[in-house]
Amino acid sequence: MNAALKRFRIVAWIVGTFLILLIFVAMPLKYFGGDDRLVAVISPIHGLCYMVYLVLGFHLAQQAGWKFWPQTVGLLLGGTVPVASFFVERWAHRRILEEHPQAADPKIRQDEPVV
Repeated sequence: MNAALKRFRIVAWIVGTFLILLIFVAMPLKYFGGDDRLVAVISPIHGLCYMVYLVLGFHLAQQAGWKFWPQTVGLLLGGTVPVASFFVERWAHRRILEEHPQAADPKIRQDEPVV
């Protein structure tokens, strides 16, 4: 669970950063400045990172035992709205730490009861 959570958190930040760059920097440059070079570079990077985000988000939701609707779908849609991935990452991190205390302390074994 720890590895899946860490991978998801990293990719969520990458996806969010590239989406912000795309929406707030590259797109205005394209439509107001007539220069579409930045869109041509950032758009495919965000697309590839979002595909990785989807896979890692689905894997994390499966490991956490979440229902498909609304938890998993909400998690997966977090990379489509600017800055939403940052909030979704924070929400997922808190929720997993609440539901799975062993994710906070890797020394706790899965089969040991948490007191």
